[in-house]
Amino acid sequence: MIKQNPQRKHIRDDKLPHFFCPGCGCGQVLNYFLRAVDEENINLDEMVTIGGVGCTARIPVYLKTDTLHGVHGRTLAWATGIKLHKPEIPIVIFAGDGDLASIGGNHFIHAARRNLDVTVILVNNLNFAMTGGQVAPSTPSELKTMTAPYGNKEPDFDICKLAIAAGATYVSRWTTDRPNQVIKGIKDAMKHKGFSLIEIISQCPTHFGRYALDSGNPQVLLDWIKDLTLTKTQADKLTAQEQKGKFIIGEFIKEDKPVYTGSSVYKEACQ
Repeated sequence: MIKQNPQRKHIRDDKLPHFFCPGCGCGQVLNYFLRAVDEENINLDEMVTIGGVGCTARIPVYLKTDTLHGVHGRTLAWATGIKLHKPEIPIVIFAGDGDLASIGGNHFIHAARRNLDVTVILVNNLNFAMTGGQVAPSTPSELKTMTAPYGNKEPDFDICKLAIAAGATYVSRWTTDRPNQVIKGIKDAMKHKGFSLIEIISQCPTHFGRYALDSGNPQVLLDWIKDLTLTKTQADKLTAQEQKGKFIIGEFIKEDKPVYTGSSVYKEACQ
């Protein structure tokens, strides 16, 4: 008899098979989240997960949680409404780089500014993947996409730096080929009180790999990400110029501040 994976109990079987492309990192992130939940004995019945539009936004569809799957870029607006009504409910948002930092950018910076008590799991595949591979805010400069056939001429966002500047109180970044660090990062983000962001650099062989690297092989893309990855300790020894174009991973900030739960934040500030 085949022993069932213990994380399988958290999955909606009627939603399978999933729609992720072969080699896509979103399936890995789903697996890492399930492992984090299972290892921490978190009750998904007491959680809300939210996804907007995009490959990453499909992850909540497969989870046995109360789930909101809606329009592009509005995940944090919905989370704010839920938190105002029931601040005790844990909320986990799954968003892509386009969903969070492009059309959702305004909600993102103000949710971080307010220190809204939510966890954001950002799967950054460096392009608008589900809609065909368009250039995104995080697409590295000079790399090709469907809408930048001569290379991206715009500077890319460092989304972790943006979150910290806006006021986020927990921020970390990892890559899909580091499962232990990602799982621990998800656990730490969910335990943190305040706006938590964990960015996960992920491979997209279907679009990003084919346009930017001329390869649809996920291993080629994973190796490319790995070659450009520096730990925070390694990066601290380099100049800003030497860090340019690298994926710097690690935990960047973890601090306690009052959280936004409607009028309570103002009461706390006055005490």
